[in-house]
Amino acid sequence: MGRSGQRASVVGLGTWQLGADWGEVDDKEALSVLEAAAESGVTFFDTADVYGDGRSESTIAAFLSGRPDLHVLVGTKMGRRVEQIPENYVLDNFRAWNDRSRRNLGVDRLDLVQLHCPPTPVYSSGEVFDALDTLVAEERIAAYGVSVETCAEALTAIARPNVASVQIILNPFRMKPLYGVLPAAREAGVGIIARVPLASGLLSGKYTKDTVFAADDHRTYNRHGEAFDQGETFSGVDYAAGVEAAAEFAALAPEGWTPAQLALRWIIEQPGVTTVIPGARTPEQARANAAAAKLPPVPEETFTAIRDLYERRIKDQVEQRW
Repeated sequence: MGRSGQRASVVGLGTWQLGADWGEVDDKEALSVLEAAAESGVTFFDTADVYGDGRSESTIAAFLSGRPDLHVLVGTKMGRRVEQIPENYVLDNFRAWNDRSRRNLGVDRLDLVQLHCPPTPVYSSGEVFDALDTLVAEERIAAYGVSVETCAEALTAIARPNVASVQIILNPFRMKPLYGVLPAAREAGVGIIARVPLASGLLSGKYTKDTVFAADDHRTYNRHGEAFDQGETFSGVDYAAGVEAAAEFAALAPEGWTPAQLALRWIIEQPGVTTVIPGARTPEQARANAAAAKLPPVPEETFTAIRDLYERRIKDQVEQRW
């Protein structure tokens, strides 16, 4: 991340699922996932104060407290535990949210704090970014970034001089960031954190139209944006159409690769991407995801086929919204 000088492994670990909203993951399983990721070379954990109302942050703290030999960059997020109105994005609240995350993570200074998909006007507020600069000056945080829903929000944030990173949905079913956001980030020295890289698991190729998800899994209760932005669930793609497209995508995986690894490798190779943050519910998933960093480049003909699939099946569903 050029502006902050911070470094992250090209495959990180998203830890939303270790807190909530993906079905039940117990503490032992969560710690095993973190261990497997770290042993596989992952040096970036992404979390948020709202994941399990702090459970994800606390689980990371418990893991790292027993591993002083590890050097892991931890990015957390703030802002989604309150009503989503711009008036809540002020310095006093930032300090309170920051204090809570520092307690949860057991640190005096947070590595990276990201605004967690706030209301769109927040990205254009000079007072908001002055407040974030104050947190840096007070040594509460080392650097800050934003997590966004739309490409327009990303470009607004990149124009701010001290934004270190932009977290955005990017995967073979969400290609729009390739056209404007990634080039702008590269020019500005802003890190790109690619989230929802497997389209909520669609790109793993494991699901069918009859797959049933748990009642407390957002893939059940947020398919149409009932709880938060629809784009966070299956990347905003209609589930039935997504299953069909995912089957076609899976058939493109080179021999010895899983479809998920193809999706991750495709993202890694996009110019401007700093790190991609797949989640994992088991140690095996964490290891397989991390292994994508060591795969050879995606064959050129596969790149072409992935773009064709997106243009035919997905583009019209997502590009006009995000």
